[in-house]
Amino acid sequence: MSSAKLELGRRLFHDTRLSSTGQFACASCHRPELAFTDARARAVGATGKTVKRASMSLANVAYNPAFTWGDATVRTLESQMRLPLFNEHPVEMGLKGNERFAVDTLSGDAVYRDLFIAAFPGDPVAISVDHLIKAIAAFERSLISGRSPFDRYVFDDDPRALSDSAKRGMTLFFSTRVGCAQCHSGLNFSGPLVYEGHEQGRAIFANTGLYDLDGRGSYPRSDRGLMDVSHKSADMGKFRVPTLRNVALTAPYMHDGSLPSLDEVIDHYARGGRRCGHADCAGATRADDRHRSRRDHRIRPFALSNTERADLVAFLDSLTDREFVDDARFR
Repeated sequence: MSSAKLELGRRLFHDTRLSSTGQFACASCHRPELAFTDARARAVGATGKTVKRASMSLANVAYNPAFTWGDATVRTLESQMRLPLFNEHPVEMGLKGNERFAVDTLSGDAVYRDLFIAAFPGDPVAISVDHLIKAIAAFERSLISGRSPFDRYVFDDDPRALSDSAKRGMTLFFSTRVGCAQCHSGLNFSGPLVYEGHEQGRAIFANTGLYDLDGRGSYPRSDRGLMDVSHKSADMGKFRVPTLRNVALTAPYMHDGSLPSLDEVIDHYARGGRRCGHADCAGATRADDRHRSRRDHRIRPFALSNTERADLVAFLDSLTDREFVDDARFR
């Protein structure tokens, strides 16, 4: 990490010349004002085609033990960066086969020549795809969000940072009755983290019961989550638990953007996931339904009054860090 590498990575993150069409940048799907998401149900690639998953927030991404929605083996920002750059099915940035053109384009820019040399001093080939990836990853590691009202209430001991409604909502969030914090735990509200001196954290992948197409927990064949990588039936519908920081800014929700609002997310979990609608499930008990659907055992129904629902949303709103999303250093 260095200031020169961060500045290079910031420029590259926002540079559309890294896409095959010259119209898309990393920031096209990860917009700072939306906590580095894009307000789409599913992201759009450089060719204009929709990809199969929503863009994930990059808030505090440096601490993630794994990246992407459905692959536990992608464990560094550098390895993750290669996916959007070089994916062909679907095309995201579309850089595969165009690497030389991108390098030559950047080499022809005097500002970039100086920045690459400053970021990678002493390297005889300063401008390369490898260095491009390292610089963007360095910039992403600087995207730290920790000044929300929640943070000021908990870590600054400022009792005025949260409204009374948000305080009640926080109690609900961490309660065993509602159980949000069973998965959305830790500093990033996403489960275990990786940091200096603690490198063993493992990302949580969970089936939230978002789909049950056949009474046996099947998800759409176009995206079955972790199962598509592990090829284990037990991994059907498992997706990585995302951060809830700035969650009020990152609608729509879930891996495919199928839930448009926080109220609908709460509805989904209050129901305990989707109940099987297949004919084979007629007369099945709740326990049978859960077994068939492969829903995570932490997903269970709960009831909220209208006031409690409003309180829970108020707490989720309190995770919005305006200093982070308005920070000019990230633009």
